[in-house]
Amino acid sequence: MTTDILAIDRIAAGGVGVGRLSDGRVAFVPRTAPGDRVEMRVMQVAPRFVRGRLVRIVEPGPDRTEPGCAHYVADECGGCQLQHLPTEAQRTARRAIVGDAIRRIGKLSADDPPLVPAASEWGYRAKISLTRRPDGAVGYHRYDRPGEVFPVRECPIAAPGVNRLLARLRQSRPELPRHLSRLVLRLDRSGAEHVVVETGEGPVWQGGRALHAAVKAEAPLTIWWRQAGEAPRAVAGSDSAYPPTAFEQVNPVMGDRVRAAAIERLGAVGGRSVWDLYAGIGETSSLLAERGADVVSVEWDRSAVAEAARRQARYGRQIERIAGAVERVIGSLGRPDRVVVNPPRTGMATEVVDGLRERGPDRIVYVSCDPATLGRDLARLVGRGPPAYRLVSLEAFDLFPQTAHVETVAVMERA
Repeated sequence: MTTDILAIDRIAAGGVGVGRLSDGRVAFVPRTAPGDRVEMRVMQVAPRFVRGRLVRIVEPGPDRTEPGCAHYVADECGGCQLQHLPTEAQRTARRAIVGDAIRRIGKLSADDPPLVPAASEWGYRAKISLTRRPDGAVGYHRYDRPGEVFPVRECPIAAPGVNRLLARLRQSRPELPRHLSRLVLRLDRSGAEHVVVETGEGPVWQGGRALHAAVKAEAPLTIWWRQAGEAPRAVAGSDSAYPPTAFEQVNPVMGDRVRAAAIERLGAVGGRSVWDLYAGIGETSSLLAERGADVVSVEWDRSAVAEAARRQARYGRQIERIAGAVERVIGSLGRPDRVVVNPPRTGMATEVVDGLRERGPDRIVYVSCDPATLGRDLARLVGRGPPAYRLVSLEAFDLFPQTAHVETVAVMERA
């Protein structure tokens, strides 16, 4: 593989540095910072760009800093992408990633959005996922070699309680099943601990009670077992009804701020019909009902819908809960006045965009965890010819410091 020297100009989606080779081709190099002069090894060649791997820093840029986690450099951890940048430079990069996606993919006129800063730069994640190595150790993937896993001692962006649980699990490794594939560690809103033991094909795992005893819980602890393709089931600990695989924001404090902003952007909802699409465990639905809205809440995960119903029974008929994929049920719904959508990273299916355009709610608030699919979906909502919708506001939220991920709230109004 050849090497080249280049200057890094900016940070692109995924947190990679971007520069230009002497022949004019764009080069993408992870772990680089704006202003760096670097030597890179070419790893992939395309007609208009190359992807490289950092060999050395020839001259550091003004924004380069020492990472706060030993795993970031020594193990080339793929969990974070921007620890080599200080806080303000990271925030600038995340704002630019959103703005670029809206302009380049969405073809919409928009400045880089303002960004609501994180409540904490470290120790914010209430959930981590660990993959098993052939030798039985569990850890994270390396950033450019997803097939390689390194053991994790401590994850500085994980909540302290998650790290303490990880330490106790490391000491309890003999109690884990031999056919383990993945471990999920999670704290719920009450502070209770959850360990999801995922296995591939193999015998029924009967070691849940032994693992629970070995871990020595600091808080109410539930051990869950999930075999490939099946729903998780509690095998030791509390009789928790909490669905540990249901989507819930891994940064609860900032997740609440995003949710509050999304509801505020909907405007007055009292007496109006409001859809909450991709509703998860229904936290947004309940807040809408508190404001007097008549809510249609749609979520594909039946365990999440059941949890929402259990938590929010007091709202009764004010929330109509539908368990099903949004793209499959939207055609059977009536016309809403306002809609909030919070889809997964893949964004909204074409059927959902078409359904929204056909029904024409006055306002759509789109909560996104992926700027690229947000840009694509906003372009679809605007449509060709006379636009169906126009973008009226865009705001980013710093839910994932040290990474290139960013949450965005976009408001679309009927044109």
